[in-house]
Amino acid sequence: MTDQPVGPWAPEDHDAPTLDFRRIGPSRPPSHPLAAVPAVAPERTVDAFVREFLEELNFGEGAPLERSTLNHQYLALARTVRSYLMADWLQTAARRRAQPAKMVGYLSAEFLLGRQLGNALLNSGLTDIVEESMDALGLDFGLIRAQEVEPGLGNGGLGRLAACFVDSLATMDVSCIGYGIRYDYGIFRQVFTPDGRQQEAPDTWLALGAPWEFPNPDRAVQVDFGGHTEGYADESGRPRRRWVPAWNVLGIPYNYMVPGYRNGVANTLRLWSAEATHAFDLQIFNSGNYVDAVRAQTFAENITKVLYPEDSTPQGRELRLQQQYFFVACSIKDYLHGTLPQGFDLTHLPDQIVFQLNDTHPVIAVPELMRLLLDEHGMEWEQAWEITSRCFAYTCHTLLPEALEVWPTKLFEKLLPRHLEIIYAINAHFLDEVRQAFPGDELRLGRMSIITEYPEKGVRMAHLATVAATRVNGVAELQSRLLRDKVLPDFAQLWPEKFTNVTNGVSPRRFVCLAAPLLRDLITETIGDGWVTDLDRLRELEPYADDPAFRARFRAVKQSNKERLATLARIFTKVDLPDGHLVDVMVKRLHEYKRQTLKLLHVTSLYEQVISGRLPIEKVTPRLVIFGAKAAPGYFLAKEIIFLINRVAAVVNNDPRMQGRLVVVFAPNYNVTLAEKIIPAADLSEQISLAGKEASGTGNMKLALNGAVTIGTDDGANVEIRRFVGDDNFFLFGMTEPEVAALQSHGYVPGSYYQSDPELHRAIDLIASGHFTGGDRAAAGPVVGDLLTNDRFLALADFRSYLEAQTRVEAAYADPEAWSRMAILNVARCGYFSSDRSMRDYIDRVWGTGVRA
Repeated sequence: MTDQPVGPWAPEDHDAPTLDFRRIGPSRPPSHPLAAVPAVAPERTVDAFVREFLEELNFGEGAPLERSTLNHQYLALARTVRSYLMADWLQTAARRRAQPAKMVGYLSAEFLLGRQLGNALLNSGLTDIVEESMDALGLDFGLIRAQEVEPGLGNGGLGRLAACFVDSLATMDVSCIGYGIRYDYGIFRQVFTPDGRQQEAPDTWLALGAPWEFPNPDRAVQVDFGGHTEGYADESGRPRRRWVPAWNVLGIPYNYMVPGYRNGVANTLRLWSAEATHAFDLQIFNSGNYVDAVRAQTFAENITKVLYPEDSTPQGRELRLQQQYFFVACSIKDYLHGTLPQGFDLTHLPDQIVFQLNDTHPVIAVPELMRLLLDEHGMEWEQAWEITSRCFAYTCHTLLPEALEVWPTKLFEKLLPRHLEIIYAINAHFLDEVRQAFPGDELRLGRMSIITEYPEKGVRMAHLATVAATRVNGVAELQSRLLRDKVLPDFAQLWPEKFTNVTNGVSPRRFVCLAAPLLRDLITETIGDGWVTDLDRLRELEPYADDPAFRARFRAVKQSNKERLATLARIFTKVDLPDGHLVDVMVKRLHEYKRQTLKLLHVTSLYEQVISGRLPIEKVTPRLVIFGAKAAPGYFLAKEIIFLINRVAAVVNNDPRMQGRLVVVFAPNYNVTLAEKIIPAADLSEQISLAGKEASGTGNMKLALNGAVTIGTDDGANVEIRRFVGDDNFFLFGMTEPEVAALQSHGYVPGSYYQSDPELHRAIDLIASGHFTGGDRAAAGPVVGDLLTNDRFLALADFRSYLEAQTRVEAAYADPEAWSRMAILNVARCGYFSSDRSMRDYIDRVWGTGVRA
């Protein structure tokens, strides 16, 4: 792309279509009596549902029942269920217009929704009716459900958290709209080559239809890029600035319903897809230049093709910034022009909405709102900033400096020149405030500036968010303290009142009710169903941890979930699992700080002890180790770790000396659908990140709520989980955050741990020998070399403590009654980790109580 693109996307060549947000009703009062009847869902009976389904199948899909395919049946079923939710959706919107309350605009680059059919059935209470209806028609409901493809709209914890939060806000009847991107292919579909390497394939989640979305091309938003800025005098003679963009795209909104749990409420998730303002040039096409005829369309659609485009190249970084600006520009304009009533006084905007910035990806929304207020609504700087600085709140999800986005000013100047001017002005005003608070402290000015000069001049997005936000929160008690004390300490000293904590939570509807129906039924039979929307009521299960009959029922539920998982593991490993295996689960994004390598060293050590004869096979606790993780396409070492785990798994699983007592599975393409099968079967939850590096984690919460006992460091939300469940029901190991900091400050030498620990030495030597890589020593070289010479996250330093904790795990698991008690207490004491509680904390600590509808 050139700096000043010309051709079919240039506005001087083709005018964009007129964008009209006016709501146009009938020109005269409707005479038909039905026009005044509010939307009503179809009757909730089997006969009515069958009738609605067949109508959708016949007239929506164009397929008679006897000739319909499985996909016809799924699409018809989804749209039929959708029609039952639509009345709630329309009525919720009408009620919110009539009785407006402060809205939450949740801005997130990811919404990892999971499959929608089961969620819709659960929240609407239609499950039994649908099952009976499909049975009456001779259709296999299980097969139809399995046809659904999970939306490719997220990657990991950040996106799943956003999905849990909007679920909770609907369940709590809080006015909310989620804003994100409708990715054509999501992150990627992970497959493994025959030798175990990750290979990225397109995630074609839209290929067979998307029945849960409502496209709204009539509410398209134009988004500009490039060009230059210039000065001019307005009608009053005041000097102003304006942006003269070089090209633009259209943002097409796709709405998804977000139903609350059986409360008649449905909020909206609005995802944006990019299209060219003029996608096709007939003159160029007729001249025979077919590629150039659709060049604008291809260029525009690239913006929303994939989540997190590979940014190791300048083009990739440019696409990422385009993507981030695209979706927030669409969202802010959509709210101002399409949601607020016409003629609304924007000085009252902070009373109407708070935009929650879910990490740094949407932070460009801050200068975008300033631009709109300054350039399109003619406000003066002070008034525009007073409004803007009351409209945003910022959640920081990381402690890693490299994860705090910094965009080169050159890239801003190329893509968003007006926004760069506004950022410079925000920074100038901010630094004046710092000078007044800390006169003469020039070093502080450099540390706090939104603009950094090294290693290249750039915009620190976390600093911009902190300056603009009314509140800045971390996502677990430890991370919030470290965010305040180590990541943004100067800001916390200037504005201590801005900083707070909201510990993450997960939706019990998705991760217990849907994922673990047998556990759901056991809990409900025991304490009633009020826990589904009040997870603190799980405390009522505590006395049953000492009831042998309840423990037996709990073990039976866990065993059923294990049998379901064993079927899945058999597909991946071709190994039949005998009963009694400890299901040891490590499922999360692949990153060095999460320390999948530490788990790999544990597996390798166990295997080495058996094949060397030092550990009799009959003394090995039967164990199924499950990994699930994707590595970013450009993250070389992470992909090498995946390769090595797969190579170790292949050797261990096929070695007759192990007699199936140790089985290792790396489940490809880990997503919400797989999580719903793996998590309910887990006995042991691996939360082994280096202390002080994990922001919170949410997998730790999901696993604990499903009765898995945690082995973990004092990191992220592990700290709070351990406090709630008790030390006796948590396997703690490893250094604390201060101990980590002390070791790193004195100079960490990983090789010294390798030399001093015989078991660690033998495990690493076995890997380095090529034993798992067909004799190819070089194949394991990247991982082994990094561990011995770098080991940035201290896996070798925590290895001995980790092995000792695993020995305690095995001793505890040998007593089924004691283990069941531990597992039940984990369920009973983790009600705090509900996303409903997280939302109450956001309302009280971040957004203001006025947001509650």
